[in-house]
Amino acid sequence: MLNQLRYILTKGINRSMEKNDINLEELEKMASEGAVLLDVRSPQEYQEGHLEGAILIPEYELVKRCEKELKDKKATIVVYCSSGSRSKRAQKKLEKLGYTKVYNLYNGFQNY
Repeated sequence: MLNQLRYILTKGINRSMEKNDINLEELEKMASEGAVLLDVRSPQEYQEGHLEGAILIPEYELVKRCEKELKDKKATIVVYCSSGSRSKRAQKKLEKLGYTKVYNLYNGFQNY
């Protein structure tokens, strides 16, 4: 049991790709076509490195700030974080708020 927990903590749990999860190639294509890149990590993580042109709205502030900063609910939005967990939650929040083209960078920024 301890070895299994140690493995999970060091390697993480890999989830399979779900609907609207994208990989790096798809991200590059969408970015070149004008997609909004949304970083939902902390300000400190963002300062340590982020995708060029990305805007920062930490996941814990998303509901409060999204309607003001992401006005077009039909825009293509690519959400990312370090591992893909926060961005997956953010994607679902945005979809519940009526955003129609929200994509999650599968496995997050750390893998790229």
